[in-house]
Amino acid sequence: MGNPLSEANLQEVQRVTVLGLLINLVLTLAKLVAGITGHSQAVVADAVHSLSDSATDIVVLVGARFWGKPADADHPYGHRKVESFATAFIGLALGLVGLGLGYNALVTMHEQHEAPPGLEALLAALASIVVKEWLYQWTIRVGKRVKSSAVIANAWHHRSDALSSIPVAVAVGTSFILPGWAFLDHVATVAVALFILQATWMIMSQPIHDLLERGVEAEVLQAIERHVRGIPGVRDFHKIRTRSVSSAIFVDLHVHVDAHLDIAQGHNIARQVKKALLESELGIVDVLVHIEPYDPARGLVECNGT
Repeated sequence: MGNPLSEANLQEVQRVTVLGLLINLVLTLAKLVAGITGHSQAVVADAVHSLSDSATDIVVLVGARFWGKPADADHPYGHRKVESFATAFIGLALGLVGLGLGYNALVTMHEQHEAPPGLEALLAALASIVVKEWLYQWTIRVGKRVKSSAVIANAWHHRSDALSSIPVAVAVGTSFILPGWAFLDHVATVAVALFILQATWMIMSQPIHDLLERGVEAEVLQAIERHVRGIPGVRDFHKIRTRSVSSAIFVDLHVHVDAHLDIAQGHNIARQVKKALLESELGIVDVLVHIEPYDPARGLVECNGT
């Protein structure tokens, strides 16, 4: 129960995250030096963005060991909510970085540059676009394969860094060619902040739904119903309740079977319903089936306590 990460998936998550951490640290240092020596506030801001990526890489590395654990006596539903908290932390950290960079750019918008941005600042921004987009593509594939919202969120953190470097490169390149347009460096910094805040919203929505234990989408619920109706002996069903935590789905439902069946026969139908749902490709990790007698002549026979 709890859909724990396999050892192979855990190692893959760690591998892509460790490489991402090392790349982020190198990019942070390179952009920081290039931004300072190249007189570009936008590239320095982009360096801070890359540094925040490093922090979230560490969160994923540490968190994967916890949310990958199987269920135990103290946590019978598994540890998936650790992943939701890790994803929320990534989004929150990213949002704070975006707000800080945007505020600093706005309050310094009137300041004049001592010198236009240099070539090293432009090259750093271009390198960031290429490297971070490649890192995004790799990380998002791993996240989808292991069905980890935290890894997917971290991938979007890489993508936001790549996207935010685009206006930086455009502004720095324009200012490098046309020194009178150096104010674009501040504008690009605001654009970076907006990209970051957009990524924050995308990242935060999933863990918020997880922590509120939102039910599954309508199409998933319809798929569950199709699987249940396909089981021989199921006359009807009702009171389906679902909740999703990260990529894991938990299902409770009441199944109606013929009233003349004995306990063993009813239990066998319930077992088949559970087996069908667990073996589906819907991401269901646990199913609780309550059996109720159904009499064709009288309809549903309600049991005490139902």
